[in-house]
Amino acid sequence: MIERWRVKNGKGGGPSHVHHASGLREGLICKTTRAFFFPPGPRIRDLALPAEAKGVSSARIEAVVSSRLELRPHSRPHTHNPHAKLAREAADASARKRKAADGGDTGADVAAPAPEDAAMGDAPPPVPALLVDGGGGEGSGSDPNPSRLSPEPVSVELSMGGDYYHACCGGPDPDPKPEGPQVPYVGNKEPLSALAAEFQSGSPILQEKIKLLGEQYDALRRTRGDGNCFYRSFMFSYLEHILETQDRAEVERIQKNIEQCNKTLQGLGYIEFTYEDFFAIFIEQLQNVLQGHDSSMGPEELLEKSREQTVSDYVVMFFRFVTSGEIQRRAEFFEPFISGLTNSTVAQFCKASVEPMGEESDHVHIIALSDALGVPIRVMYLDRSSCDPANLSVNHHDFVPAANSSEGDDAMTSAPADEKPYITLLYRPGHYDILYPK
Repeated sequence: MIERWRVKNGKGGGPSHVHHASGLREGLICKTTRAFFFPPGPRIRDLALPAEAKGVSSARIEAVVSSRLELRPHSRPHTHNPHAKLAREAADASARKRKAADGGDTGADVAAPAPEDAAMGDAPPPVPALLVDGGGGEGSGSDPNPSRLSPEPVSVELSMGGDYYHACCGGPDPDPKPEGPQVPYVGNKEPLSALAAEFQSGSPILQEKIKLLGEQYDALRRTRGDGNCFYRSFMFSYLEHILETQDRAEVERIQKNIEQCNKTLQGLGYIEFTYEDFFAIFIEQLQNVLQGHDSSMGPEELLEKSREQTVSDYVVMFFRFVTSGEIQRRAEFFEPFISGLTNSTVAQFCKASVEPMGEESDHVHIIALSDALGVPIRVMYLDRSSCDPANLSVNHHDFVPAANSSEGDDAMTSAPADEKPYITLLYRPGHYDILYPK
């Protein structure tokens, strides 16, 4: 049995436990993007400790957990330092000489020399075991029952399950692949003629479809093709719409849905500390595109923020958690779609194909995100479908929340069913960009 302990920030312990615990959350993104660690989160909120540790003071728990977290294998490289080894041996010899000069025992009371391959800096020092004495005071004395000593590291696990936690929250890739020049997370606005030039020597069918697109749309905005392009396109397009319209009623509506999404995740067993920063970053961006306060931002600032890795990736993770929560909340509705894509269960699909960064999105993801946030989305398909030259057309699909939502979702609010989607994405096999209507 594992029992959760809530460790309040500021009660015992030092800043190290805040840093390392927030690193667990950072690893959720770092592992799957092969990117950098983000600035640490504000505090540690939930830890999981053995049930037999009940009754130990929070200060002693923090001290031991902090020390144990510092011993994570990937947090400290194992390097052999011959100079450090010589320094360790010299220090040991000096200690034995001083002990002998004082007439003391040179045996058990003096630390034994380090092993041949365990020089200073090669291995962390031993950590005292967590003493469960019932009171947790410093002067309580040792426990007469040695079985109550906990020599094993304290377990710190997220609610997502051990296997998934270790897969997504481990250290960075030890052998990252070199990356070439990349386009920004969100590119500049370009005329649609730039897309026509890209396919100038390509398929005649696609060239004709681009001409048809030009009758309705006059510009596009590219996003980076890193598996997160759908979420980045949706993020920027939605925030840009709020910036242009200053629709405060829409902001209030979607914030209600975000709060409901938070409750959904908690009901599914997620610990709020694992995703709260993702939610906070998106809400901050949403409020900042509204004008009239000191932190308001214009179009250039919005584009700059969307290109920052921390902001952009955190918002993507916000959308991924919202999508995962909606799929699992309505598992019976989504199960037929998922079974046609994979042999996994709904929960397994979300853990493997929705929550990790870099996983591409399809109809299941779009339906879930559109329904959860109540935002209609139009997707234009630039592919080889409808290839009859006599009746050539560009297929599109409107994802309208009112048509897709299941019964009993009174708490969720959506845009009017007859409203034309104000977010339009261009889909080319494996990639999404933003389209701007005339």
